[in-house]
Amino acid sequence: MKIYTKTGDTGKTSLFKGTRVLKSDLRVETYGTVDELNSIIGIAISQGMPEKISEDLTKISNLLFNLGSDLATPLDSNLQINRIQNCDIAFLEQMIDEYSEKMPELRNFILPGGSKPASFLHQARTVCRRAERLAVSLMEIDDIGDLPVIFLNRLSDYLFTAARYANQLLVVAEREWKK
Repeated sequence: MKIYTKTGDTGKTSLFKGTRVLKSDLRVETYGTVDELNSIIGIAISQGMPEKISEDLTKISNLLFNLGSDLATPLDSNLQINRIQNCDIAFLEQMIDEYSEKMPELRNFILPGGSKPASFLHQARTVCRRAERLAVSLMEIDDIGDLPVIFLNRLSDYLFTAARYANQLLVVAEREWKK
């Protein structure tokens, strides 16, 4: 299989349904941002991430590929793909709860940063929020269902919690926001 096909040389790409769209299409921008998010998660994992969080992030990385396929495939397509499901959102909620139980209660806003792994998780969180905003915009013009937006919303909460938990496991203090 060749990496280059030359089919995108005119500024268009194909959705999984086969429809050709401009690479600037909102749907392409949305799943492209999900791909960017997934790359940052890969960087975070490579920076000495604690093992438990790394395992969870690896599962999330696979789910982000499903989300990319979900966003690249219109709901009315006959193609059988793995779409984001309620159980994927429940997994994120379970991890948020599990990590939160092991940390002190959050009483103040904290600044992004700390350890390298946590810093990359904070960056991933901001890209996740951008992907969520794009998915909401896409929802306004095309039917993508509710689950992609809910998943991204919950994922940004997970990434924030995972950054805090990584700092705790790596014994790096959180820095509080000072007004």
